[in-house]
Amino acid sequence: MVPPEPRPPTPTAKAERVTLRRNRPLLLLVVEQMTSSVGRQVTALALPLLAVAYLHAGPQGTSALIAMAYLPGVVLSPLIGVVVDRARLRRLLVAVAWTQVPVIGSVPLASALNGLTWSHLFAAAAVSGALSSTQSVALQSCLPRVVPSQQLMPANSSLTGARTAGLIGGPALGGVLIGIVDPAPALLVECAAYVIGGALFLALPTSLNRSADDVGTSARSRIDALREGLTVIRRETLLRRQALAAAGLNLGGGAGSGLFVLYAVRELGLPSWQLGTVYAAYAVGMGTGVLVATSATRVLGMSRVIQVCALGAGASLFFIPAASLGLAFPVLVLYELLFGLLATVWTVAMTTGRQLITPAHLLGRVNALLQAVLTATLPVGAFAGGWLASRVGIVPVLIGAAILALAGASSLWFPRNLFVEVERAADGTAPPARAGR
Repeated sequence: MVPPEPRPPTPTAKAERVTLRRNRPLLLLVVEQMTSSVGRQVTALALPLLAVAYLHAGPQGTSALIAMAYLPGVVLSPLIGVVVDRARLRRLLVAVAWTQVPVIGSVPLASALNGLTWSHLFAAAAVSGALSSTQSVALQSCLPRVVPSQQLMPANSSLTGARTAGLIGGPALGGVLIGIVDPAPALLVECAAYVIGGALFLALPTSLNRSADDVGTSARSRIDALREGLTVIRRETLLRRQALAAAGLNLGGGAGSGLFVLYAVRELGLPSWQLGTVYAAYAVGMGTGVLVATSATRVLGMSRVIQVCALGAGASLFFIPAASLGLAFPVLVLYELLFGLLATVWTVAMTTGRQLITPAHLLGRVNALLQAVLTATLPVGAFAGGWLASRVGIVPVLIGAAILALAGASSLWFPRNLFVEVERAADGTAPPARAGR
């Protein structure tokens, strides 16, 4: 019997032999994330200052402006998920990036013409927020199509590291620019970042212009398409547990972050240089998390990393009220280091697991629905924490926030077989579910 001729390696097998450093699409995405992250951080500083300087905004006005940037992503998440799954991803990413330019650029233009109004600022924040949410969902759906499944974990770490670099450098750049020029012209930094980002997206492979829905069963209407995404979340216990854990961590973390500055300054008496050092420790923790995420997953396994890091991130919130017992500065530095490290590793692993078990043609909808949970719970936690603190005091609320975060994280520890499918996909012993079911 003549043995069959060996089959030529598939494109996926060839791709797996290419290291991440030579993966051109991933490198394009990393550069784009670093660039756009710097631009967003400059705008996050400049926009409220612009409202204060030109429109005499108070606490309610600036808070509403920030909330407006998040609200559209929550409300429109079902539609965003359907659009991402049905769109040509490269075209969508380019269109979203370049549409941001006139949206953000209209603010300094109106300021230069002395025509800036509250309605203009709110409209710009809302449209830009919706576009940012669309880009975030599209990027999470794009990555599994340019990186082999076995390399998703380090690829997600690379993108997180790029965003962390922007988180560190963006505020410093924004502060310098605003000090030299004005809040309004500083917004042009984000416009330039989106021009560059659109060009980088345009250089992505043309294969991304094939709709992900081409490999699955297309729904006949947007309602049917949304139901498909909800069906996946209902069917996959891990996705539901991820949503529950993220909601608990964000509600508790939102309450803690909303009260953090007031607590540190008024109750603990931290001087400004110590407060700045505390915030810098968070960036150090995040950077460390990016560096160790892949190695930790190889040693412990993805399931154990997700469980331990989520639980550790929730438990670390207890350090905030513990700072009132003494040694406030070192305790808060330790909190920021631990939370930054554990939350970053958990987020990278959680995102990778979701990409591994979700069918490709439904990934946009699943990402959008879960992103809505994460986005909505942060401001809810902040507002609820502030309301409760005005009635029972800050420290009791901080303790309650830590308990809530820990309870949400503990949901990832049961049932025992919660991570069986994602571990098999990560080890390569089973085909990733994202290829379709």
